Amino acid sequence: MKNIAVIGYGVIGKRVADAVKVQDDMNLAGVCDVVSDWRIQNAVRKGYSIYAATPEAGNEMKAVGISVKGNVQDLLAKADIVVDCTPKKISTKNVEYYKQKGIKFIVQGGEKHETTGHSFSAENNYKSAINLNSTRVVSCNTTSILRTLTALKSAGLLDYARGTLLRRATDPWESHLGGIMNTMVPERDIPSHQGPDAQSVDPDLDVITAAVKVPETLSHMHYWNVKLKKHATKDEVLNAFKTSSRIKLIQYDQGLVSNNTIKEMFLDMGRPWGDMYEVALWEDMLKVVGDELFYAYVVDNQAIVIPETIDAIRALTGIETDGAKSISKTNESLGIN
Repeated sequence: MKNIAVIGYGVIGKRVADAVKVQDDMNLAGVCDVVSDWRIQNAVRKGYSIYAATPEAGNEMKAVGISVKGNVQDLLAKADIVVDCTPKKISTKNVEYYKQKGIKFIVQGGEKHETTGHSFSAENNYKSAINLNSTRVVSCNTTSILRTLTALKSAGLLDYARGTLLRRATDPWESHLGGIMNTMVPERDIPSHQGPDAQSVDPDLDVITAAVKVPETLSHMHYWNVKLKKHATKDEVLNAFKTSSRIKLIQYDQGLVSNNTIKEMFLDMGRPWGDMYEVALWEDMLKVVGDELFYAYVVDNQAIVIPETIDAIRALTGIETDGAKSISKTNESLGIN
């Protein structure tokens, strides 16, 4: 049983905390933040131990009746590993502190690979993360790229891949603060950062990405053109994707024609926040023409990295050395498949 500290109780942090709570080999030591509003008050209602990131934050929390267990140092003293879910400028500073304290830590995909020297995707490189001091769980888009291309690569089908990403403009709960309206903003650089990021996990991937920011908040959408190593049938490709428990094949012809309808399906399934931990890939849209493959899928930017983070905790702490067993355990706890 390992004690887990969550620093930053935002979009990712609250989901990581809830996921930790349903694991039978982990204990949530507490959550730490600077806010005292409805966000951290929801953590109080869930019975989580609350820690203040700064003295000022602690005073504000106490002023609104929140029972503060202590500060960051107090929380880390109770933890075997810390999952940092703070914004990247903050987490960069926190990393130096974790290193000074000699505590294992996980950062999210907003950080650079060099921050930890190891980037994590459970189906790719779980084994290489076992007992490391730190890792970076790659971003939502990179996670989806690795899941799908790894499935094709493992089946001996992947030669190279070229993808176009339609990226959400901002997070749903911050859409009143910024984002874009009635326009699209292409990223200037090709490849966009996701392709090289995927190669930080698997250097052998021949992948190039381009990205466009679009005026919506629910998710990202990817279009892929893959050169196969041989002529293949659609069934061969689908069977390759089915080897990943975190790719969900969906049907356009069953009314799942957009990201909002897919989100609604997961809400109806009873997932918290309607979270989709899987890559939702359109089975009936997928086309194979000779040795070329075309497919599209949707990525839940708020949820896809949550199971990866749980697996990363197991790998770094060494409580499970078999990646397949960890993935299965995480899937069962979160209701995947």
